[in-house]
Amino acid sequence: MNKSTSILDKEYVQWVKDLSSRYRQSQIRASMKVNQEMLHFYWEMGRDIVEMQIEDRWGDKVIKNLSLDLKHLLPDANCFSRTNLYYVKKFYMLYSEQFAIVPQLEGQIQIDIFSIPWGHHKLLIDKCSENPQKAIFFIHQTIKNSWSRAMLLNFLDTNLYERQGKAVTNFKSTLPTEKSDLAQEITKDPYTFDFTGMRKPYNERQLKDALISNIEKFLIELGTGFAYMGREFRLKIGQTEQFLDMLFYNVRLHCYVVVEVKTTEFSPAHIGQLGTYVVAVDHILRKDGDNKTIGLLVCKTKDNVFAQYALESSSQPLGISEYEFSKLYPTNVEGTIPTIEEIEEKLKDS
Repeated sequence: MNKSTSILDKEYVQWVKDLSSRYRQSQIRASMKVNQEMLHFYWEMGRDIVEMQIEDRWGDKVIKNLSLDLKHLLPDANCFSRTNLYYVKKFYMLYSEQFAIVPQLEGQIQIDIFSIPWGHHKLLIDKCSENPQKAIFFIHQTIKNSWSRAMLLNFLDTNLYERQGKAVTNFKSTLPTEKSDLAQEITKDPYTFDFTGMRKPYNERQLKDALISNIEKFLIELGTGFAYMGREFRLKIGQTEQFLDMLFYNVRLHCYVVVEVKTTEFSPAHIGQLGTYVVAVDHILRKDGDNKTIGLLVCKTKDNVFAQYALESSSQPLGISEYEFSKLYPTNVEGTIPTIEEIEEKLKDS
């Protein structure tokens, strides 16, 4: 094989790879288009069911009859089960109520609604049927983070909507306005550490070990944009060595985030320690293009008013949150992770 043929073969191989990649992308676009068209159809059908008041006009069994009639006319379609038709009805009812409350957002909300799969919507209908704002929150999170259905279910079950952005912070007084809202958004309160499998009794080191052993799940719990930089991160401050519990970098905020974990109740002394670490990171690690470092204290319990007062004493951007474990875990049994049998026994006795 001569040189020109060899070059031609490499170009051919690359071209084939490019074609394969473009084909996959076209399949994704096509599936998204099909999904959007189907959701538009479901929306219109749900609107007809609700606004035509078909159950009042033709009786309680009309949904069952509609299912049978559509299956007869469209035998190749598999989306006309009675169960799915009820989901279609609830789909329209859930989001149309939100349009009535905030009509100026209708166009954008509809675009977002039609951008996630129907399986995701059925989960949201099950979990958020009385709270359209919560459902729309999870639609935006699904689009932003490309969540699978399993990932969406995980965050629905951990009450993310109720926890997101709820840390006690001083960001509004210590960060520029355009940064403070985003910084608040990346916090949670409480953080859920179910994934560690921790059970009482445990100490601070064991909890930190468990968090790092499950770093991928910890990063998921922290949220989008966090990159792990290290544990017990060493900083030499003057003649003193200090070790940060955990150091992260948030690519959305373009800043370092110092995380300190305490297995005790919040104390104002924690603010002094964390604030010192934040200042040290700004002096030693922060580069041109990085925004001001943020500190996050995660403790077992806190009094929110007391915590807010303590934060007002600091000029550094700091937040305070609690952490919790699964409410299903027995709290008075020693060991590591409970078995299914242990949990079932506990639930029987309660």
